[in-house]
Amino acid sequence: MSAAFADEVHVAVAANFTAPIQAIAKDFEKDTGHKLIAAYGATGQFYSQIKNGAPFEVLLSADDATPAKLEREGDTVPGSRFTYAIGTLALWSAKEGYVDDKGAVLKANQYQHLSIADAKTAPYGLAATQVLSKLNLTDATKDKIVTGQNITQAYQFVSTGNAELGFVALSQIYKDGQITSGSAWIVPANLHDPIKQDSVILNKGKDNAAAKALVEYLKGPKAAAVIKSFGYQL
Repeated sequence: MSAAFADEVHVAVAANFTAPIQAIAKDFEKDTGHKLIAAYGATGQFYSQIKNGAPFEVLLSADDATPAKLEREGDTVPGSRFTYAIGTLALWSAKEGYVDDKGAVLKANQYQHLSIADAKTAPYGLAATQVLSKLNLTDATKDKIVTGQNITQAYQFVSTGNAELGFVALSQIYKDGQITSGSAWIVPANLHDPIKQDSVILNKGKDNAAAKALVEYLKGPKAAAVIKSFGYQL
């Protein structure tokens, strides 16, 4: 394989998309010969790192606002932005049977701690605060909230039992049509703004064949099947 076909691409990946991109990366590397090197975190933190010169070539954001902002500020390859997934929010407990499928446990307010990601940097955290507001639970829950830096940490607070329940990305607890552990309420999409997750090629990736190949791959049927299997809409 010639060097031109064996580039590496450095990708900033929203924490909620960790499991899907790990699955996609295996096929991507096998099918294209390119290597994907991923970093995982909160979209807002990635924005700061990109502005400070971090070596990322592609951003897989947890929202559509951050890639659009980078585009306006001249930090992206024109025309490369697209929506690769629409995220789903879930209220989850590591305990079986703790969360009912209507989310009544939230309103019953019998828990000590509710985990959410930081609404300032993590779009799933923002969506969680919108749900609490829509359900008139903002005041009732404010002393119970445990804030994770990103959605991975919000998930960890629940999985370790430090919070009885929390708002997580459905993709963290779902595979092939079912909840993989504990109990969950899949939050209706009308309770928060759509979690449109956009991807964009950053300026550092403009001459990188692997960056272009990854974005094309994400639009293809193999990646789409993986993305859907984790509970995202397309």
